[in-house]
Amino acid sequence: MNHAIFLAGGTGKRTESDIPKQYVRAGGYMMATYAIKPLLESKHIDDVYVVASDDRTKEILEDARSMGLNVKKIKGFAMPGVNRQASILSGMKEILRGISKKENIEDVSDKDTVLVHDAARPFLDFQLLKDCYAALTGHDGVMPVIPMKDTVYYSENGKTVSKLLERQKVVAGQAPELFNYKKYYEANVILLPDKIFSVNGATEPAIIAGMDIAMIPGNEKNFKVTTASDLDRFVQLKEDKQ
Repeated sequence: MNHAIFLAGGTGKRTESDIPKQYVRAGGYMMATYAIKPLLESKHIDDVYVVASDDRTKEILEDARSMGLNVKKIKGFAMPGVNRQASILSGMKEILRGISKKENIEDVSDKDTVLVHDAARPFLDFQLLKDCYAALTGHDGVMPVIPMKDTVYYSENGKTVSKLLERQKVVAGQAPELFNYKKYYEANVILLPDKIFSVNGATEPAIIAGMDIAMIPGNEKNFKVTTASDLDRFVQLKEDKQ
């Protein structure tokens, strides 16, 4: 089966918003609802597990229903972790509970996959989802990437430039990221109890574990809402469509 984890538990402090950015409304719906829409409508995904605090689950379901989405595809909710990667593992454990009563990873099929997407990426299109699944054959995972346009430098101390990096060899990763469920689960568990808290990207545990991760072209429209200006851009784009 193809599972999906939808991360909606962030606090969104960098957007300077009164509420977490993923719950900001524009064009009639929350950012999170726009972001989960492709997952609920994709024929490639069998079920979706949402990572969000308990006080947000009802709101997420109601807003998705109001958009006409099939919320029956949402099979469970998981509590957010201390950081993004801990939240992903929380979602994966909830998936495991749905598969195995004894929560035994060996009960999971070797062919099961897990896709990770953020509520802060409300412009995901179906083509990128399709490309992720198409590229998985022969690999352990897939990550969309965007090539760097600017000259890229490396700083050893964060204050002065240490060296110039080869721009052709540096890319920016995007969500959604797709993995073989069993291998990715084990790659995360091995980072417990504390190494998981220093992980910066969903693909990092896979790389540490030696998983084979394919890269595919990302989509610049699929930007992550991180700053206040990103939030303004999201609101404007959604309001302009009305």
